[in-house]
Amino acid sequence: MCRQQLVDFTGATDEFRKMDIGLVAGSADSFEHARDFVKELGIPFPVAHGLNAKEISLKTGAFYEDKEGYLHATGFVINPEGAIVNAVYSTLAIGRLVAKDCLGLISYLRKG
Repeated sequence: MCRQQLVDFTGATDEFRKMDIGLVAGSADSFEHARDFVKELGIPFPVAHGLNAKEISLKTGAFYEDKEGYLHATGFVINPEGAIVNAVYSTLAIGRLVAKDCLGLISYLRKG
């Protein structure tokens, strides 16, 4: 899980709630590691844990680092029908979804 990205979304939780938008994060980390991370950062939304990184890659197209065995950061904006309306794949810390951009995109889509 990307620490800075989770801090960003945690800080914007009230804005998402006001717009009736749910947040969820996913991690391949163990339950214990994910739980400790959630507690440390005060993450107020659900964080799934123990996800199979290779399986997630096959289903979403996210980049899986076969040699190291990990999934690169991937973010999605999903509409109420379950369709992905925006996806961001990043191999480094630059280019990840940020809360402000997601809120703006969702506001724009709701007007359309």
